[in-house]
Amino acid sequence: MTKSNFSFLSGSWSFLSDDTLAAEKYAQNDPRASAIYGRRALEIAMKWLFANDTSLNRPYQDNLASLIHERSFSQMIGRGLFQDIKFIQRLGNVAAHEGKNISVSESIGTVKALHNFTGWLVRVYSKGGTKPAAFQQTLLPPPQGQRNAQILAHVKAQAAATQEAKDKLSHTEEELERLKTELATLQAVKVENRKNIPAGDYNEATTRELIIDVMLREAGWDPKGENVEEYEVTGMPTEAGPRTGTGYVDYVLWGANGKPVALVEAKRTRINPKQGQRQGELYADCLEAKFNQRPIIYYSNGYTTWLWDDQFYPPREVEGFGTSDQLQWKINQRTGRKDLAKFKPKPEIAGRAYQMEAAARVMEGFGEARKRKALIVMATGSGKTRLSISMVDILLRAGWVRKVLFLADRISLVTQAKRAFKAQLPHVTVASLLDDKQEDARVLFSTYPTMMNCIDGTRKDQKGIFSVNHFDLIIIDEAHRSVYQKYGAIFDYFDSLLIGLTATPRGEVDRNTYKLFELSDHQPTFAYDLEQAVADGFLVPPRAISVPLKFPLEGIKYNDLSLEEQEEYELTEEFYDKETGELIEEIGFTALNKWLFNIDTVDKVLAHLMENGIKVEGGDKIGKTIIFAKNSKHAAFIVERFDENYPALAGKFCRQVDYSVKYVQSLIDDFSIKTKDPQIAVSVDMLDTGIDVPEVVNLVFFKIVRSKIKFWQMIGRGTRLCPDLFFPGDDKAEFAVFDYCQNFEFFDASPQGFEGGEQESVKQKIFKRRLELIFALDEAEQGEDLSTTLKDQLHAIVSKLDIDNFIVRKQRKQVEIYGKRENWD
Repeated sequence: MTKSNFSFLSGSWSFLSDDTLAAEKYAQNDPRASAIYGRRALEIAMKWLFANDTSLNRPYQDNLASLIHERSFSQMIGRGLFQDIKFIQRLGNVAAHEGKNISVSESIGTVKALHNFTGWLVRVYSKGGTKPAAFQQTLLPPPQGQRNAQILAHVKAQAAATQEAKDKLSHTEEELERLKTELATLQAVKVENRKNIPAGDYNEATTRELIIDVMLREAGWDPKGENVEEYEVTGMPTEAGPRTGTGYVDYVLWGANGKPVALVEAKRTRINPKQGQRQGELYADCLEAKFNQRPIIYYSNGYTTWLWDDQFYPPREVEGFGTSDQLQWKINQRTGRKDLAKFKPKPEIAGRAYQMEAAARVMEGFGEARKRKALIVMATGSGKTRLSISMVDILLRAGWVRKVLFLADRISLVTQAKRAFKAQLPHVTVASLLDDKQEDARVLFSTYPTMMNCIDGTRKDQKGIFSVNHFDLIIIDEAHRSVYQKYGAIFDYFDSLLIGLTATPRGEVDRNTYKLFELSDHQPTFAYDLEQAVADGFLVPPRAISVPLKFPLEGIKYNDLSLEEQEEYELTEEFYDKETGELIEEIGFTALNKWLFNIDTVDKVLAHLMENGIKVEGGDKIGKTIIFAKNSKHAAFIVERFDENYPALAGKFCRQVDYSVKYVQSLIDDFSIKTKDPQIAVSVDMLDTGIDVPEVVNLVFFKIVRSKIKFWQMIGRGTRLCPDLFFPGDDKAEFAVFDYCQNFEFFDASPQGFEGGEQESVKQKIFKRRLELIFALDEAEQGEDLSTTLKDQLHAIVSKLDIDNFIVRKQRKQVEIYGKRENWD
């Protein structure tokens, strides 16, 4: 049997053998294939680890980037081992997507790193915790000639996200069923084994000499290219004083015009890269003197990398290097970037005084203060999207940005934002990563998970990997703690200006969010709250409707919870399963489900809504309404009960709106049109935030909410102005909130309320006036023919009422009496 560095992967660990052995086999024969197999082995190992180690927190997505950067994992392993893992991932991405040759030394680095990680895995999670033998390069199969075409046809450059890997993983889970039933034992083994691992082990990456090379390859550079490594410069300081000395720049990156766009001063991993700052500055002086162009300065030890454009910004830590085009753009900006103070928002885009002030605050921060982050707190409906469009327009006109990324957590919000940008900036190209066809657009839209997949290199049909400087500006829709804790890797990866938008009241924005935007607590770049917006006449206030039934809670309130408990609520409630709409709930499942799925409960809630909700069309029709349901099954049950009780409206009037519904975006589009059904949208997650439907006048909380951020976002669905909603000159002045689950009480929220009271429709008014006229005619003993005609009309109306309708049932006795014509005389 051929000896291998991975012979220790036997028994329970044999599921890792195929890919690790393939990575080893091709290391000196086909480095690209070796890198791809190495990445695939890493992903399978990581997924096993998160499935079996109960101390690890599962990230929202289980792609490799999310798993690697999950805090509970990255803090558990040694710094060097973490860098080895990132090396395997990065080189695998380059091999799969960039179409560039991988060097033998780099593929051997992948195999070494893979040996280090799998060795740690076996050492920590196997009984006995035996340390595998040291890596021996002599065990690698010797070169046998290139066979790229055959091997790559087999691998298909799919990395770990190929279906083959997924199938392999599912088989793996079956094979490890026995271990899954012994998780407690496995944890005990882990704890005991880690006691026997010296503290210094795994602190130094096996790939330390190759990390910078791979980072350069990620950005499209060839670290072995002509005049790249150890480039000689003159003009360095000497001991005697004059700058006549010679130096050797570790890496010089050359632009298309033959001039240097950047230099990299590389330090050993054990040395703080900041020690290279002055040396890099001196090298830049030498290159500038020779080529009349000052390069961007990088200094790195492979673990941490710093970028210094010393003509404009102080040094900042980055995740990688820019491409040739991107670095040239940074250099061109030195002369092309205009003074932001001279640019004002276009009134037709965002002309309200507070919007113009918000834009001015951000531009002042970016320009005069040289800040790179801004946080805007504005009430829902006050025009955050329009403000973001206005700021993008300013930054484009001023030459500060070329490419913009707009991120949101829901497909519907991405679609809505893209439409708004296209309408307000028709001359600017826009595209969405969610569309089948994508162009090289100025403004790109994406959900967080999709962008994570792009960074991870696992998105289908992905042409290449976004470099760290691909975007000059990133806009985050609804920036708050849970976004960063779930998708923080995105913001760590990209080096760009950052604007966060949130409707969460400034006092409710947590201190971690302020810290991420480098702001003092409760001091956003700009704030405009709901109360002020209502007072200024730009939004309408909520009115709480007294409801006849509520789910009984135990009296606990949000402010009674510890910070840790509040954080847990925010994290578990902020994002739903995008397929099922399910939430992890804290309240007892059985009691709550029994109440929510009770026919009598749902019928009473619907009847109360239909009788007391704000109505349009002269009171004949309930206004646009959102019912917030617990999950997809609950939403379907509500719609089913509505159709049963209102057969005349069944089918289109009340619709389920969640991710389980095919073509759901078209339903949202119809709901957003004033004259189209559905009139009632039973939502699970999709309409909770960001959707702009000014006609919404009724919100129904038929679910328990425990995230304060989420709660105020949901309230914001009704705050938008809607002129002429009821008839010309009669505008929307408020919206009704029906809270059946004591959410207001939980959050100590007390919006102004009123008793709903039944609102008479035009038909009801006409019926009552005719009835009054009949009484008047009969009492005066005149107009007998008119009285008879009116009685015939009213009898016809009563006789057509559905006696089985649950609202009609309450008046069944009267309906049966007056359903007979003779009882009218």
